[in-house]
Amino acid sequence: MAQDQILREIYQVLENRRDNPIDSYTSNIMRDDKKAAEDKILEKIGEEAAEVIIASKNDDNLVYESADLIFHTLLLLVYKGVDFDEILDEFERRR
Repeated sequence: MAQDQILREIYQVLENRRDNPIDSYTSNIMRDDKKAAEDKILEKIGEEAAEVIIASKNDDNLVYESADLIFHTLLLLVYKGVDFDEILDEFERRR
């Protein structure tokens, strides 16, 4: 698989976990009632954003923490029903 397809594949896995839940972190977090699920995802994004800031200041684990933040942001977008191509279109618009 080409590296530029990795985010799309992750997005598709997240959509699949939303639509066909299994016993996994992503399925379980999206399985909660609507408000609780969204609150958990948003809390995780806040936590990961703080960890990115700390990692940047400490010059330690910035890539790892950034990947966690991006993953949880993708999770939120999937949970909210945003199509992956909408994200790409927005990046294209900003280019």
